[in-house]
Amino acid sequence: MKKLNFFICGLVLSATLIISCNNKRNDLVDTWKVTAVEGKTPHMDSVKNDILANGTLTFTKDGHVNGKLETDFNDGTYALTKKGKNLVIKDETGTPYPFESTISDDMLILDSEEVKITFMKK
Repeated sequence: MKKLNFFICGLVLSATLIISCNNKRNDLVDTWKVTAVEGKTPHMDSVKNDILANGTLTFTKDGHVNGKLETDFNDGTYALTKKGKNLVIKDETGTPYPFESTISDDMLILDSEEVKITFMKK
């Protein structure tokens, strides 16, 4: 009987974790437009205006991302970890772009070693 109770508690905990992680993913699913770029390295200053003018990302429920930042993401993928606090975007060749992420209903902030990008929902 104790094993059954332990199993049920584990199942409930797992379901709760999956649901809470999935909520951040649902908040991310949409099209986002870049509203601010803060370069942390000198080479980012040269592409900052291009990112501001053309930067958008569209996240889908099935884990795909399309859009443009410093690079194009035509058939990329993404993964959220640490309850939505980390986001890794991979381009079509599989190159990973890791970010610390802050996701709210209408704002997304992606922070890396090179750049901090703020988005608003389109």
